[in-house]
Amino acid sequence: MNALAKPPPASAPLAGWRGIRVRGLVKDYATNIGVTRVLDGISFDLGAGRKMAVLGNNGSGKSTLVKLVGGVEAPTSGTIEKDMFMSWPLGFSGGVEANMSGAASVRFIARLYGRPEDEALAFVEDFAELGRKIFLPVGVYSSGMRARLMFALTLAIDFECFLVDEVLAVGDARFQRKCHDALFVQRAHRAMLLVSHDANVIRNFCASALVLKRGRGRVFEDLELALSIYATL
Repeated sequence: MNALAKPPPASAPLAGWRGIRVRGLVKDYATNIGVTRVLDGISFDLGAGRKMAVLGNNGSGKSTLVKLVGGVEAPTSGTIEKDMFMSWPLGFSGGVEANMSGAASVRFIARLYGRPEDEALAFVEDFAELGRKIFLPVGVYSSGMRARLMFALTLAIDFECFLVDEVLAVGDARFQRKCHDALFVQRAHRAMLLVSHDANVIRNFCASALVLKRGRGRVFEDLELALSIYATL
C-alpha cells in the first residue's frame, strides 16, 4: 500500500492552540499541455515552536507549498489558517526592487514590519557581510550577494515562524555555519516549515515530517519512518 495514499484524519486543534492549520490544499497551474495539479489535498498542523520537515523529490510540490503558506501565491482551493507572525519564504526576493539599494530595501521592510530602521540595517550589514555594496542597487548583486541580503533581512524581523526552502547553502562553509546557528540555535524556540534533504538537520531539529509524492502528502511523527519512505521515492 502506498504510504502517502491516505493522510491522517484532520483533528481540530485544542483550545488555546496557536500555529498553522492547512486543510485540503490544492494548487493547479495552467500549462501548454493543460492543467497540472502540483498539490492535491494537503493537510497538516504546525504548532507554535514546532519544526516540520518537508520531504520529496524534485517536482513533488515542496517549494509550491512553502510559497502558498507564505502568501506568495494563492491556492486553487483549500484553506490556510495562520495564527503566528509568519516570515516570507526565507531567501525569497520577489518583494525587493532591483533599482533599490540593499540598504533602502532593509529600511523599507523595517518600516513595513514596524522595526526601527537603523537597528534593522545594522543587523543586516553585520550578518550579510556585504560591506559598502549594501548601498548599491540590488539589481547589480550576484546571486550569492542577493541570497545573503535576503537571508539577513528575514532574520532582522522577529518572526514566530520561518519558512525555509533549502537556502542554507549560501556562501562559504563559515557563512553557512553562521546561517545554521542563526536559525537553529539562536531561534530554536521558533516554529519552522523546513524543506531540506539534510537528514541530520531533520533528526536534530524537527518534530515531524511531511512527505510529498506527486502532489499528495502525509505527516509522520516518526522521523526515521519518514526518512526511510523518502529514500524509496
